[in-house]
Amino acid sequence: MHGTERVENAPRADHSLGVTMTVPIRAVALLLRRTALAWLLLPALAFAQDVARMDALASARVADKSFMGAVLVARGDQVILSKGYGFANLEWNIANTPTTKFRLGSITKQFTAAAILLLAEQGKLSLDDPLKKHWPNAPPAWDAVTIFHLLTHSSGIPNFTSNADFAQWKMNPSTPEQTIAHIRDKPLEFTPGDRMSYSNSGYVLLGMIVERVSGRGYADYLRDSIFKPLGMSDTGYDVSAAILPQRAAGYMPGFSNAPYTDMTVPHGAGGLYSTTEDLLRWTQGLFGGRLLSAASLEKMTTPYKGDYAFGVTVTTVGGQKMVQHGGGIEGFNTQLNYFPDSKLTVAVLANVNGNAPGQLAGQLAQIANGNEVKLSSERKSIELTRDKLDRLVGSYELTPMATMRITVVGTQLQSQLGGQPVVPLFAESETVFFPRVVEAELTFELDASGKAAALVLKQNGQERRAPRIVERTEVALPLAVLERYPGTYRLQPGFDIVITVENGQLMSQATGQGKAPLFAESERKFFLKVANAQVEFVGEGQRATELVLYQGGRETHAPRQ
Repeated sequence: MHGTERVENAPRADHSLGVTMTVPIRAVALLLRRTALAWLLLPALAFAQDVARMDALASARVADKSFMGAVLVARGDQVILSKGYGFANLEWNIANTPTTKFRLGSITKQFTAAAILLLAEQGKLSLDDPLKKHWPNAPPAWDAVTIFHLLTHSSGIPNFTSNADFAQWKMNPSTPEQTIAHIRDKPLEFTPGDRMSYSNSGYVLLGMIVERVSGRGYADYLRDSIFKPLGMSDTGYDVSAAILPQRAAGYMPGFSNAPYTDMTVPHGAGGLYSTTEDLLRWTQGLFGGRLLSAASLEKMTTPYKGDYAFGVTVTTVGGQKMVQHGGGIEGFNTQLNYFPDSKLTVAVLANVNGNAPGQLAGQLAQIANGNEVKLSSERKSIELTRDKLDRLVGSYELTPMATMRITVVGTQLQSQLGGQPVVPLFAESETVFFPRVVEAELTFELDASGKAAALVLKQNGQERRAPRIVERTEVALPLAVLERYPGTYRLQPGFDIVITVENGQLMSQATGQGKAPLFAESERKFFLKVANAQVEFVGEGQRATELVLYQGGRETHAPRQ
């Protein structure tokens, strides 16, 4: 009735009981409202549980002394978790907060890349410009290097932080030209564009290009062209001498003060500081179309060699595209992950060195995307018989450069990645194992015979499948045969393989890498166990004149020097 409420008893049949029940309409309405409220409470409860779980994961890292810093998780501009953990300054017991400022390390690179793209949009440079156009004093050997090569780490220019003397001169003020002077006389590691090799040198050069093309200092250009437009008032170039409110002190593992690095050195490769809240403003601005054109953003997030694009890596995690980059500089490690499809931002900034930020960011993203995360400390192991373990033994190719070796000692399964230390694995089932020293999981795929055909490594929210490598049979060779091969073999200018014999074992060492033993499968053919690679020595008579490297489907000839 108009303007009044009428109360009636309306019959409602419950055919399953075979009787008729009478329920007042008012009670039905109240029941529906309560039911709707219950449905609303369920997502809210799940959300609260997710936040509690995220907080527990970060707190566990603080408890085991592997993490101090700040964490932010947000979907769009809606913050799920934003919190500081541990101390910004241990000597004064000053706590970290969401507004604490941390050195970003290599997260800086995406800002440098964005600055280059802004200048390109303004017509002040082209990504195809040779480096020499903007730095005429570049070595002649670098003539073919372009801005695009620098952005994608495909220039072949050596990485200055890999220099043996870097630890000595990094404490002194350095202009970009002075920094590059440490490697400018070294040959390119490969022809520009041939492959990807991470090089901080390239991003110092890009920072220098920003200055030369814009006519302004790198810090000033980023402040006025990126930080101010996006409201990033807590982000800037870190100057050690400046009084910077709420700047965190940096620590080494075990909580000793980090060694000094003059912040003029990292420049466009790693010189910025920021907060987790400002990094949310960055992802919202960059991917929200408030900084770059759609075409420029597409260029920035399109990988060239491997997963690397412009200052970011682009991968797929759980069926979603992820744009991410980590950072590491004395006293600080950082991680910034962004999922464009779900607009999820995860930022983890730490003021103690270690791998916690990358691992924690992956776990937080998993929870935010509705997945379960189980810590090693929460897992329960079971005992397996030796025959169950033996079928898993073998070598598995994670990448062309990295092999994981699975072995058994007694009833203990073990893993070894490349030349890294051996890590014990504990069984959760007959095919699922986990280490206790790092948050990861290995799942073995069995073939029809019950023998492992591949393993899947799950770590930091990512999965990588590693097929089993066909086992090679090692043969013993007399020392007289091995002594035919020692020498230096040039794979390309500036990149050699040095072969030696040490205590009856043939050893190989590539430029800038550690030594790795070579195992004979014939008189001239050898293989590595730390990587899926083979070596063949070629030559007439007793002395090898050439080495042939077979790796990643490629055959590379290296003449003896």
